[in-house]
Amino acid sequence: MTIPTVSRRKFQLGAAALALSLLATGCGASTSPSSNEEVTLRFAWWGNEYLNAQTEKVIDAFEAEHPNIKIESEPGEWASYWDKLATKTAANDAPDVIQMDQKYIAEYGGRGALLDLSKQEGIDTSKLDKEALASGQYEDAQYGLSTGQNAYVIMANTKVFEAANVPLPDDTKWTWDEFIETASKISAAGDGKNYGAAYGSNEADLIIWLRQHGENLYSEDGKLDFDTKTAASFWERLKEQRDSKASPPATVATEDSGAGLEESLFGTNRVGMAWWWTNQLGSLEATTGSSIKMLRAPSKDGSAADNGMYYKPTMFWSASSRSKHPEAAATFINYLANSPDAGAILMTDRGVPTNTEIVEGITPSLKSADTTVVGFLKDIAPDMEEAPPVPPVGAGSVQNVIKRYTDEVLYDRLTPEAAAEAFKKEVEGMLAGARK
Repeated sequence: MTIPTVSRRKFQLGAAALALSLLATGCGASTSPSSNEEVTLRFAWWGNEYLNAQTEKVIDAFEAEHPNIKIESEPGEWASYWDKLATKTAANDAPDVIQMDQKYIAEYGGRGALLDLSKQEGIDTSKLDKEALASGQYEDAQYGLSTGQNAYVIMANTKVFEAANVPLPDDTKWTWDEFIETASKISAAGDGKNYGAAYGSNEADLIIWLRQHGENLYSEDGKLDFDTKTAASFWERLKEQRDSKASPPATVATEDSGAGLEESLFGTNRVGMAWWWTNQLGSLEATTGSSIKMLRAPSKDGSAADNGMYYKPTMFWSASSRSKHPEAAATFINYLANSPDAGAILMTDRGVPTNTEIVEGITPSLKSADTTVVGFLKDIAPDMEEAPPVPPVGAGSVQNVIKRYTDEVLYDRLTPEAAAEAFKKEVEGMLAGARK
């Protein structure tokens, strides 16, 4: 795969961007090893205790197969991961191999901080899903390989549905009106203790809503690509969920947003439906002790083909452009993406692998929840649309902005129309600042 050299952009002011601005535009000197030269690579990722143990296991397997390459682990937590990564990158001390999220592919790759993996001979992309590959590209460079695919869905807690005596909906043809009606019935049966549905108010929620209206959050050229009236209708629908008591009061929702899964409304079997990624099914069932049913997103007209859903890379394997050992880093990333041994360890916890041979190899060993996810993602394939454009440089914090304006609407501090206008203006400023 031959891809043109990526252009460099100046960095915006702001926390991560200011730190990244200290990075020189040139790549690190290549001192990649011969086949026998000993090399040490630093590898950073975020995750919980289970994921950390699993990752250490795959590192051990890689080192056993490549005795000349030692991997130093740098696990972290999502809340602090990105600040630490920005600081290390600014100090020219970035890890060699980096677990990356799609919202930061452009932030780091577009500013010269990530290695163009398409230029590394040690990486084989021939068996990887082409759309998944495209999701890690920015300005014609391959800045990340997807760890696996998932989809943003409504998780329905069957225990809560049964307690409320409310039947599960037919998600192949349900509308938003039916979603709110179903949630309202659960809330009514819960008598102020249980609620029908949580508010979906992150970036994926807005993207799906916009796509149902023929629009998108971002365009291919990195600009906003929606009408404020459509964004206003998104917050109008969330307000309707509140007013119809389909969802909890704003104060309860705010408290819930800061809770961990074990203490959350969904985790304690107090809400019937909530938005999650498919790779989280196993954790949700283990926490709730309930059978969880994955549901497609509702649509305007009841057609699953028009619900705006898409496959999203769970995360990416990336490498620092300043790594002194790019060939060794590429060897490790290729192992993570293509080795059957790695696949047997990583399974689907970072999404369903985009290498079909890996999926076939691990399927007999999958847990029940993972088998369900693989089957669900296959079932919805006919109705899935092309993934939205990669978020542009400057878009890393947009999800937080969406949540903030959702609070403004739910607390009646802003109308949905005012929230949409303010949101668009603020994000346009963020993107414009990144282009300077």
